[in-house]
Amino acid sequence: MRYFSTNRQSTAVGFREALFQGLAPDRGLYLPESFPEFNRTFYQKKMTYIELASEMIQPFVSENISSGKLLDICRAAFTFDIPLVYLIDNIFVLELFHGPTMAFKDFAARFMARCMEYLLSDEITILVATSGDTGSAVANGFFGLDGIQVVILYPSGRVSAIQEQQLTTYGGNITALEVEGTFDDCQQMVKEAFLDQNLNQQCSLSSANSINIARLLPQSVYYAWAWKQIGTDQSIVFSVPSGNFGNLTGGIIAKHMGLPVEKFIAATNANDVFPKYLETGEFNAMPSKQTISNAMDVGMPSNFDRILKIYNENVNKLRRDLTSWSFQDNETKYAIKYTKDKLNYLADPHTAVGLSGIEKYRQEVNKNLTGIALATAHPGKFPQVVEPVINEKIVIPKQLQKSMEKEKNSIIIPAHYSYLKEFLIHN
Repeated sequence: MRYFSTNRQSTAVGFREALFQGLAPDRGLYLPESFPEFNRTFYQKKMTYIELASEMIQPFVSENISSGKLLDICRAAFTFDIPLVYLIDNIFVLELFHGPTMAFKDFAARFMARCMEYLLSDEITILVATSGDTGSAVANGFFGLDGIQVVILYPSGRVSAIQEQQLTTYGGNITALEVEGTFDDCQQMVKEAFLDQNLNQQCSLSSANSINIARLLPQSVYYAWAWKQIGTDQSIVFSVPSGNFGNLTGGIIAKHMGLPVEKFIAATNANDVFPKYLETGEFNAMPSKQTISNAMDVGMPSNFDRILKIYNENVNKLRRDLTSWSFQDNETKYAIKYTKDKLNYLADPHTAVGLSGIEKYRQEVNKNLTGIALATAHPGKFPQVVEPVINEKIVIPKQLQKSMEKEKNSIIIPAHYSYLKEFLIHN
């Protein structure tokens, strides 16, 4: 399998090069030149999650990772449960937050870390921008790995207290840079670092953001796993809480690999550039807005370009597979309260946005759908949002409590690339 740049100005590369480069030299994102297609019979086969992941990912990495080694990597990465919870009227929640940092990013971060560890030939520095959960998942996944330093950029005051503790308390080979700006600022600084030839002559850089294709491959698998658990021949509607659109792109990859999906709902918060694009056919990036579903506060989603290329930049083809709505904070709070009071299920703010997408689809498109909302984080990571809405204290899991007891250790820098470059050169 070869990977091309979405800007099509760089030569195609193999999986190892795409993994370690992260961003292509022409500023594009890597995409596989083709998608292996599995028939419905494959998805109906009785398999463990590890076996399913190995089978689906193998065609993308076979040049560098044998099937036996990939099985070992998947076995080491995916060590936690993935419950599919029934809510009401053929509506389900796929809980993706049972990993060590209690967010769906654990799937991608743990897989990617183990691939890099296996294929590493020299010391590297992983650069990652985070709007919340990516940073902690990457910190956990890469912590203590020989030859790999991790530098995490996060927007000061724009992540939850628990998220901040999770990504600033590891120490060792993990460094947290607290940026006086937005997530979009952090993401832009990371991109500038990759494109700085002078810096790259002094430092060997790679990315763990969803600009890295290795983040997306494992995220395609749990869509197929959810479909298998339903045990139905009908297509399913997936509602995906969406910010940087890596999670959604993973689902789109699964569909292009033959998974029967009726529709994807890209459920966003007030950062609504994608719903507006589907409505008008024109994409206009905008400054990110701060919301209670902070991990989705992205005004310029990186993976938008990947989605465009998968659909050959044809918005009508894209509309056949995707719909998108945005939800304001008051709607998110309503969804949290309604789901808790009426369905006895406690959702975090991001999952609540996904559930809002399912409900809107029921009202406006198909009331008889079989729908799955992706639950992307444990509600215990957002007590300051959830507790006032449900008017009760929530039980914070022990692993989150432990992170709150540790000492925060971050380095504050202005939202300007020169400060990041100086740090990378002298540290």
